Amino acid sequence: MIALGGAIGTGLFYGSSDAIGLAGPAVLIAYIIAGAAIFLVVRALGEMAVDEPVSGAFSHYAFKNWSPRAGFVSGWNYWFNYVAVAMLELAVVGIYVNYWFPEVPGWLTAAFFLVTITAINLVGVKGFGEFEFWFALIKVVAVIAMIVLGLAVVILGVNNNPDLPDPTFAHLVDDGGFAPMGLMGIVLALPVVLMSFGGVELIGVTAGEVQNPRKTIPKAVNQVIYRILIFYVGALIVVLAVIPWRSITGEMSPFVQIFDNVGIAGAAHVLNLVMITAVLSVYNAGLYSNGRVLHSLAHQGNAPAFLKRLSPSGTPVGGVIVTSAATVLAVAVILLWPDFAFGYLLSIAVIAGIINWSMIMITQRKFRRRIGADGAAALSFRLPGGRLATYAVLAFFAVVVVIMAMSPAYRTAVIIGPIWIGILLVAFEIKTRRQRRRRTTYGDETESSSDVAPTPEMTAPGRENL
Repeated sequence: MIALGGAIGTGLFYGSSDAIGLAGPAVLIAYIIAGAAIFLVVRALGEMAVDEPVSGAFSHYAFKNWSPRAGFVSGWNYWFNYVAVAMLELAVVGIYVNYWFPEVPGWLTAAFFLVTITAINLVGVKGFGEFEFWFALIKVVAVIAMIVLGLAVVILGVNNNPDLPDPTFAHLVDDGGFAPMGLMGIVLALPVVLMSFGGVELIGVTAGEVQNPRKTIPKAVNQVIYRILIFYVGALIVVLAVIPWRSITGEMSPFVQIFDNVGIAGAAHVLNLVMITAVLSVYNAGLYSNGRVLHSLAHQGNAPAFLKRLSPSGTPVGGVIVTSAATVLAVAVILLWPDFAFGYLLSIAVIAGIINWSMIMITQRKFRRRIGADGAAALSFRLPGGRLATYAVLAFFAVVVVIMAMSPAYRTAVIIGPIWIGILLVAFEIKTRRQRRRRTTYGDETESSSDVAPTPEMTAPGRENL
């Protein structure tokens, strides 16, 4: 449910309108291609998570199997990724609230929900899990109900909007064909679509806090991806059948727009409530994961030591508060640059996600090299396709980055990506030199991140609460 909650959010309910505008009905192909790539990423992560279930998985696995430098870059990049995602979610939640209360400023909505979700995460992992379960369940039930209701609308031909043609599956092909923008439309939609799947990797972060990870993680990995494909592809087929793709304006969620235009009383209001729940669910899951990632980084020596500390309920309070403090920038961004908030934050989140997913695939190869052929043979849950799958996914991500570089909307993110990695590498070198100087000058016996192996403490913050 956490993986579903992290993935079904702004990318589906709001960002899908941009993808539809780029590719038309052929956006369905883009979702299938991107979904297949992300499935392999999650399987690679699942392989390592089942072998060694830890909280803050990405950074820990990179640290142990690759290098302390890779652990530093992986952890801080993932943290940065979810800060950008959190800012993105807070940027769009005001749009949904404005559907009912157009006079409420977006920055006020963002501030209110930032404080609320932070409080939920500080309660402890049990409190977080309870809220996230219900947040995710509302989304899942709503999407299923929308698919069923939409199919009924299409079958019965319900249409209360004289400006729109009757709902029909023929809308998938009757305006320029299934792929009106051709292959290039599908290609250009891939960055937007790829962002929609961000959050599925949260399965790896939760590994250290589930009761039976070696049973639960494989089940979650194998089930969540095809369920998300059903939710995305199935839901968008219904959207495109109810309303012609050129009529999806992007001014509001296409899921709200279709029922608003068809004229089904109350449905648009219910869906708008679901949109708000969806956004809060993604933000909730992101804050949870970032708190654990900072905790893991601290145990590696790659983050300030105070982030190691846990509350009596097992919550990495420091990580949660630091992440929330960074996300406060979202309120300022929305207040000062509302148009920037979605477009640029989306592109930044996509490039940070691609870096994170690429590092997962490379780390999995390093993991296989470390355990050797005998260790690989003993794995109970393995990445299908092996080395070929890794190279195929990395090549796909490279193609997406090239596409982003060709698009004015994403070009800034492609420039920021290498600069951000460079900043992280420089920060690691500065941190390492300071640690060495401290030991040399003061005789500090505390080992640096280059010398220390991950401790058992970092494997399960809050686990005792489950």
